[in-house]
Amino acid sequence: MKDINWRGVDLNLLVAFSALMETRSVTKAAAKLSIGQSAMSHNLSRLRLLINDPLFERQGHQMIATQKAAELAPTIENILNLVTTQILQPDSFEPQHYSGTFRIGLTDYAELLFAPALFDAITRLAPQCQLSFCNVDRNNYNDKFNGQDVDIVIGSMSNLPKELVSQYLYTEDHVCLFDSEATGLRAPVSLARYIITPHALVTPDGKLASQIDNQLHDQGFTRHIAVGASNFLTIRHLLKGRNLLCVVSQLMARLELFNDELVQCPAPVEIPDFDINMLWQRRNSSHPKIEWLRQVVSKTITQRVASLRGEK
Repeated sequence: MKDINWRGVDLNLLVAFSALMETRSVTKAAAKLSIGQSAMSHNLSRLRLLINDPLFERQGHQMIATQKAAELAPTIENILNLVTTQILQPDSFEPQHYSGTFRIGLTDYAELLFAPALFDAITRLAPQCQLSFCNVDRNNYNDKFNGQDVDIVIGSMSNLPKELVSQYLYTEDHVCLFDSEATGLRAPVSLARYIITPHALVTPDGKLASQIDNQLHDQGFTRHIAVGASNFLTIRHLLKGRNLLCVVSQLMARLELFNDELVQCPAPVEIPDFDINMLWQRRNSSHPKIEWLRQVVSKTITQRVASLRGEK
């Protein structure tokens, strides 16, 4: 390998060889490749030097291939075919025959809302595939990409590194969720009742405070956070039959997993909405598998959100 003059190896020389084998004429080969006759003659000279063989010898009006050229012809055609079909032509992705793994990173929120719908949509179109739902958050999602643990990520991440691309999916807002009988609350909830009612908090980082508390503090108010948990399911179960109120995303409140008849209504404080996006690595944007997966995920989530919101 070290003795080969790789600087002299030019794919165009193999193309010139193929044209010469087909036409057996420098003039016709030049015309076939839309280059000048002198350029074709130069290519032949370089080929002869590279392979150390005359390759083609003139006999009358024809260029006759040497034994070496005849032996090389099938190999060179195979190389050109591989380059054309495997490298230069874009791959096609056939989901019905795909038996690999789709890796989707989901926050707790996104996994609870979309994992079943994504499973149904993807496995319907790619029945032989495997699906891996990987839990991600704002702190580890980029590491998951770098470790090849995920193909795409769904969540509310912002300030993305430049190597990632995002696609907006929808905007989420918040509601108050509570057991009307246990709390004595009725919709709409006033600020006064909101403050004096014990609160449950979904807190991924374990902190028993949020932006709401900063806002209340600026207005001279405080609320009592009685309990916090990282998992929404835990908070949801706590709300039933207890004097607790929780601010959650509207779609989470509308999940049909529960038949607990909890009441939801707008919060009496201003809570910023947040965008849900789909992320993927910029360098994989044109990969057929990733393109297909992005299309299916985007369509599935859009339909799922519309269904939860009662939209047609």
